[in-house]
Amino acid sequence: MITGELRSRVDKLWEEFWTGGVTNPLTVIEQISFLMFSRLLDINETRNEKKAQRTDKPFRRIFPDTEEGQKLRWHHFKHLGAEQMLHHVRDKVFPHFKSVAVEGARFGEYMKDAQLMVQKANLLVSAVNMIDELPLTEGDTKGDLYEYLLSKLTTAGINGQFRTPRHIIRLMVEMMDPSLEHNEVIGDPACGTGGFLVETMHFLQRKYTSQDGIIDHDGEKIYSGDLLEPHREHIQANLIHGFDFDVTMLRIAAMNLLLHGIDAPDIHYQDTLSSGFPDNFPNHAQNFFDVILANPPFKGSLDYEDVHSSLLAQVKTKKTELLFVALILRMLKKGGRSATIVPDGVLFGSSKAHVALREMLVEMNQLEAVVSLPSGVFRPYAGVSTGILIFTKGGKTGDVFFYDLQNDGFSLDDKRNQLFESTFAGDLPDCLSRWKGRDPKRDTDRSAKAFFVPAHEIREKNYDLSLNRFKETAYVEVTYDPPKELLKRMKGLENEIMRDLIELEGMLG
Repeated sequence: MITGELRSRVDKLWEEFWTGGVTNPLTVIEQISFLMFSRLLDINETRNEKKAQRTDKPFRRIFPDTEEGQKLRWHHFKHLGAEQMLHHVRDKVFPHFKSVAVEGARFGEYMKDAQLMVQKANLLVSAVNMIDELPLTEGDTKGDLYEYLLSKLTTAGINGQFRTPRHIIRLMVEMMDPSLEHNEVIGDPACGTGGFLVETMHFLQRKYTSQDGIIDHDGEKIYSGDLLEPHREHIQANLIHGFDFDVTMLRIAAMNLLLHGIDAPDIHYQDTLSSGFPDNFPNHAQNFFDVILANPPFKGSLDYEDVHSSLLAQVKTKKTELLFVALILRMLKKGGRSATIVPDGVLFGSSKAHVALREMLVEMNQLEAVVSLPSGVFRPYAGVSTGILIFTKGGKTGDVFFYDLQNDGFSLDDKRNQLFESTFAGDLPDCLSRWKGRDPKRDTDRSAKAFFVPAHEIREKNYDLSLNRFKETAYVEVTYDPPKELLKRMKGLENEIMRDLIELEGMLG
C-alpha cells in the first residue's frame, strides 16, 4: 500500500513534469519509467557485483567495465550538474538502453526508440533527485508505487486503448483461477500497461501463501508467497507473456512487470492480428496458452490485407473485437481458457461475422459465461457497454452462466468515486462467489443476478448472448384503494385544511 508521504512525493514529481512542459500523462509515466529503469539497472548491477565478489564467479555486465561504461550508471550521473546531466543522460545513457539485456530480457526491443523528452535541465535534476529517494528496492512498495502512477492515466490511448479498472481485472483473474501445479502459461495478446499480467502475479502471491506466511501490517494482510518457491523457475522463465503494438505501452508494461518481480518480462512489440505474428512468434501464435486474459482494442485502424488469413477464414471482418476473440481461440491450447472483455455489440450484433463468431464459440468450443458490466465501468475513457466472455477452447457448450453485474463498487459517472472501503466490492464478490459455486440445476431463476441458459435456447435465438435476451424482470403488482375511498380521504384532508385556515384567521383578529 502506498503511504501518504510517498503518494505526495509522486504527486510532486508528476507536478514537476507538468510545469516543466511534459503534459501528456503517458509521456510522463514513460519518462519516469526510463529514469526508474536506469536506477534499477544500477541497483541490479551492484547486487551482481557483490554476489560475484562472494562467489568469485563472473557475471554478464549491464554496464561495460570501462571508465566510460561506468559513467552510464545512476550513482555516477545523479551527481552531475544540471546541463551536464541533461546532455549525458540524453546522449549517452538513453542510447545505452537499446543494447541492455537483463537476465535474458532484451530491453533494447522496446527501448530502441526511447528518447529523453525532458528539455529542461532543472526538471531532469529534480526528477532524478526524487526518484533517487523512492524505495525501489522494496518489492511490494515499488509495485504499488507504479500502479499509483498508472492510476493517473485519465486519457485514452490511441487505437481504442484505455486502462482496464484494477477491480475488474481482479474479478477476471479470480474467475480464471490460474494455477502453477501444471506449469500453466498465461498471456495477453494486447497487454497495454500489463494490468492483467501484474494482477495474475498478485493473485498467485495470495493463492500460494500459507497461513503462517500471511503478515499483518497495520491491519492489512500482506501475502509473502512462501509456497511459490518450488515454482520460481517457471514464474521467471515461462509463466507470463504479453504483446502490444504501442511501443509506449510496451515499455510501461515491461517496467510494470519488472517492478512486480518478473526479472525478464517476455513482452514483445507485435500486432498479434497481423500476418507477421505466426512468423515472428510461431510458438506463441497457436496452441500455446493455458490462460488468456484480455481487454483488446475495440476500434482503431486495421489493415485488412495484413490480418492473418487463418483469422479471416473464421470471421471475415474488419472489426478488431471479433478478430481478437478468434485470435485468442487460436492461441489457446485445447482445454485452455480465457476471460475477455468485449463491447456489447459482439454479444448481439446481427452481421454474418458477429453471428459466425458466436456460433463458433457455442458449437465448436465451450462457452462458459457472459458477465454483463455496467456502461460506466470505463469512464472517463469511454461510455461503451461491455461484457466479459469466458470460454474454453474445444469441447461443447452446455449451460451458460449469465451474471448481471450492476454495481462494481464505484460511481458510474466520470469521477468514478470509490463507494466502499474495499476496492473489490459491490456485485464483484457475489459474482465471484456465484461463479465458484455455480449449479445449472439450482440457478434457474432468471430474475436473479445469476442464472443459467442452456445452449439449445441460445441456438434458437440466433446465438444472441445479450443478457436482456434471457433475463426476466420481476414485476411487483401494486394494489390501490378504490377511487371512492381515495376521494373520501382527499375531501377529509380538504376539510381539515379549511378548519385550520378559519382558526388561523380568527387568531389574526
